[in-house]
Amino acid sequence: MTTIDTRSRIRSALLLAALCGAAFLEGIDIAMFNIALPVIRAALDLPTVQLQWIVSGYVIGYGGFMLLGGRTADVYGRRRVFLTALVVFIGFSALGGIAPNGELVIAVRIITGIAAAFLMPAGLAIITTSFPEGPQRDRAVLVYAGIGAAGFSLGLVAGGVLTAFGWRWVFFAPVALALVVLALAAPLIPRDVAAAQKRSLDLPGAVLITAAVVLTVLAIENIAHGPVFASAAAGLIAAVLFAVFVHRQRTAADPLVPPALLRSGALINAYVGAGCLAAGFMGFQFIVVLYLQELRGWSALATALALLVIAIDAILAPTLTPVLVRIFGLWRVIAAGMAFCVLSFALFLGVERDWAYLSMLPSLLALGLAFTLAYGPLTIAATDGVPASAQGLTSGLLYTTFQFGAAIGLAGATAVQVAAVAGGADLLDSYRAALLVPLVLGVIGIAVTAPRAWRTPRECAAAA
Repeated sequence: MTTIDTRSRIRSALLLAALCGAAFLEGIDIAMFNIALPVIRAALDLPTVQLQWIVSGYVIGYGGFMLLGGRTADVYGRRRVFLTALVVFIGFSALGGIAPNGELVIAVRIITGIAAAFLMPAGLAIITTSFPEGPQRDRAVLVYAGIGAAGFSLGLVAGGVLTAFGWRWVFFAPVALALVVLALAAPLIPRDVAAAQKRSLDLPGAVLITAAVVLTVLAIENIAHGPVFASAAAGLIAAVLFAVFVHRQRTAADPLVPPALLRSGALINAYVGAGCLAAGFMGFQFIVVLYLQELRGWSALATALALLVIAIDAILAPTLTPVLVRIFGLWRVIAAGMAFCVLSFALFLGVERDWAYLSMLPSLLALGLAFTLAYGPLTIAATDGVPASAQGLTSGLLYTTFQFGAAIGLAGATAVQVAAVAGGADLLDSYRAALLVPLVLGVIGIAVTAPRAWRTPRECAAAA
């Protein structure tokens, strides 16, 4: 091996480490706030509505602007968008750490959500355009996906630890991590190369789809918390905007989302599968956290430690998954991951009031294996065969479906649990009823991915 080859490998490894750091940052930032909310409410004396908006504001910013973020990276440069979004995230997270009231905290979370919506698709697009398609890229994507998922799991623990020192540390800690990522990424991310053909952003299309997605996420978020009329109105307006957007994409000279991109059956399967995976996970995690904290009286830190086993995918995704994909093929591994999802949710349906942790462990381990087998390969399936000029957009579409799925799964599980309690069920029975939501979503995920698994050759998208 020559010195040049060695340097190239080291540079590629450091670039991947920097981008994985951003994925880890996004995961840990979301998870820490799930644990820190009660402490923030007590410190700032927030009503429930404002507390909800600390979460909903981030979700709306993140999910609503993801497509725009991905396309902006394609048009104006992935490096430029990634670094700019990271700087915005750092600045506003630091501002959140000194916020004197709930209004500023909510504003900060909305803006950091928007920053993440530009950061994440740009980061994934940098990976898919910096590593050659095939085994090398697949391994990089699997490492990236595993580290991002681990960030979410470890964020639950970090949130419990940091809030012991004060809620402001859930803002300051991501700032410190983001500064490290910025220092590492700035010299390593390849310079943006000007496209041979000048492309536009399709501003009318961007406005239409951003407004439609924001309203849809808002409608989903409010299903269990707000008036039914408000959610229905937001959903109806969103549907109209989506229809106008589709017409715009068919007639625009340079559309935001080229219609040909959505004619690929494999991409559609990947997006729907990703949405089902995220929906099932978020609905399941929400109910399990309620069970452990409200019914069992566990602390936030104890709950986070109990769920930490799910992060096993951080170890297995870059080591085991490439081998399985090489042997069985991409879609068969994805279908197996969705099957482990269903197994996890089904096992927890037997939950009892005094369940020992060892009784819960098989379900949690199965969920960790589900993420090991499905999350990274779905990311590969959603970006394979897409030209470099559309990698940012494709990444944005993938993350949008993840976010939509998460919102739907959370809203569905919440609505069923609340309805069960209102119907006279005790807490334990309401949790069992709500667990049917992620179970059904997992079954849909199998239905979407399994048929493609059996008609796809074993060699499909093999990874080294």
